Amino acid sequence: METRMGMTDETGRRRALGKLICAMVIWGSIGVFRRYISMPSALLACARGILGGLFLLLFSGRERKNAGGRLPAGLRMRLIGTGILIGANWILLFEAYNHTTVAVATLCYYMQPTLVTLLSPAVFGEKLTGRKLACAAAALFGMVLVSGVTAESGQGEGNLQGVLLGLGAAALYAGVVILNKRTTGVGASQRTTAELLSAGIFMIPYLLLTGGPGGVAISPADMALTAVMGIVHTGIAYALYFRSMERLKAQTIAVFSYIDPVSALLFSALLLNEPLSPAGACGAVLIIASALISETGTGEA
Repeated sequence: METRMGMTDETGRRRALGKLICAMVIWGSIGVFRRYISMPSALLACARGILGGLFLLLFSGRERKNAGGRLPAGLRMRLIGTGILIGANWILLFEAYNHTTVAVATLCYYMQPTLVTLLSPAVFGEKLTGRKLACAAAALFGMVLVSGVTAESGQGEGNLQGVLLGLGAAALYAGVVILNKRTTGVGASQRTTAELLSAGIFMIPYLLLTGGPGGVAISPADMALTAVMGIVHTGIAYALYFRSMERLKAQTIAVFSYIDPVSALLFSALLLNEPLSPAGACGAVLIIASALISETGTGEA
């Protein structure tokens, strides 16, 4: 009986790990899809949020029934505010893809764990250990290498703009992480559904203020790829991610989350012919390794 139960638990864990890996690979391909969608970033972010949110609304039906009752007004406002940050974060990230390579934009975006680490003493009252400081310093140096500012000829104004947009997206997502860490009393799936719908809905006023979608030529290919990004990259990927969390430890999730940027680098090189320079490759290793060690390390250095 115990052996059979152990096998069942191990099978469940392996399936959960497979779901997590699938979610990370899906997210790693977002930059490639963005390259082939000619829609403005704000319109794409709006569509992604609404499509992904509606998919998760169906997916999280059981959790909503178990939760029972309406969320308090203060909690709803916090979720809406977080959703607005998510939408703005997507706009900056999609624009970063337009101004630099997918690899560079993704690596800039993955400065988010370092930003959260540096802000944690002020925001959460956590102690900043020697290990975390060393990891933050390594990640910042890696960011310098990735940005190309150390190259003799530079990489152009467009690349620098893409780097800054990617870092801006990282800063906004750091805010999302901080707000979510401070939000309790709501399930993960229900919370993300509310945030994604908020991200999409609150992009609508932004679109209207900036001229709206009118006059934008949207091809059938744009619509098909946008639907994939909204349903697959957002709805299905989040659903896989939530399911994996039920069986896996937090440290396991943290380790395997770095399949996302690694797969993004591979997709960028293989499908878009955007290899990193030797200095950029060293910077990529520093950024990913430092964030990974910072999240999984224990004890004080």
